[in-house]
Amino acid sequence: MIQPVSSSRVNKPKVEVYETCGDMGEAAATAAAKQVRALARQHSEVAVIFATGESQLATLRALTAMPDIPWKQVVGFHMDEYLGITNSHRASFRRYLRENLVSRVPMKQFYEIDGAMENAEATCQKYAELLRSYEPQLCLLGIGENGHLAFNDPAEANFEDPVDVKIVSLDQVCRQQQVNEGWFETLDQVPRQAITLTIPALLRAPELILSVPGPRKARIVRRTLHEAISPACPATILRTHPNALLFLDTDSAAALSA
Repeated sequence: MIQPVSSSRVNKPKVEVYETCGDMGEAAATAAAKQVRALARQHSEVAVIFATGESQLATLRALTAMPDIPWKQVVGFHMDEYLGITNSHRASFRRYLRENLVSRVPMKQFYEIDGAMENAEATCQKYAELLRSYEPQLCLLGIGENGHLAFNDPAEANFEDPVDVKIVSLDQVCRQQQVNEGWFETLDQVPRQAITLTIPALLRAPELILSVPGPRKARIVRRTLHEAISPACPATILRTHPNALLFLDTDSAAALSA
């Protein structure tokens, strides 16, 4: 078993640092697989929320390659999608999850957020109803460069949001991140709005597993763990969750010792 370079606890979250992104992904996937197996022994269906983006690739690749995961009991959700984007666009999150998850394992069901539907508000309401009916027990997520969770950027984040799914405007830092990760060629190509699960909907999952690799995430990891808990850095709310596991590599953890 891959061992962490360091392991600590900051408030409630447990933080594990691994030498490489690949090692981090393997460790995060191992933790996720353990949770899914345990939940599958207790429930006929296991509802899981999956994140997307460059930060999740190592974890998803490792997870979908692991044996003996009861995928036929897993009902999947994802946490956000650009507004107005088709499922064939290279940056579509539902396309990403088809390619990196759904096509690789025999899941019982995967519910997509269709950002191309004309009535986006109705899409939000229907997806929120699905979430409530399944009550996801596990959430795999990342942290954006501006501290966003899903697409809850600082200006949109509400720790007491009354809804589970909503339409949000994306700030420039968030949109630039999508360019930096190679999903779009220019900032102008990045949609300005998206559908996202809200922060209360994400944190309602009893178990959170976060994969946050790479040097571009070092500053926000430090802010997440040491800044005052506030929507100014939405990820700080993770420090209130009783079962959050934060997996880092040495690059993303570099600012913690500064």
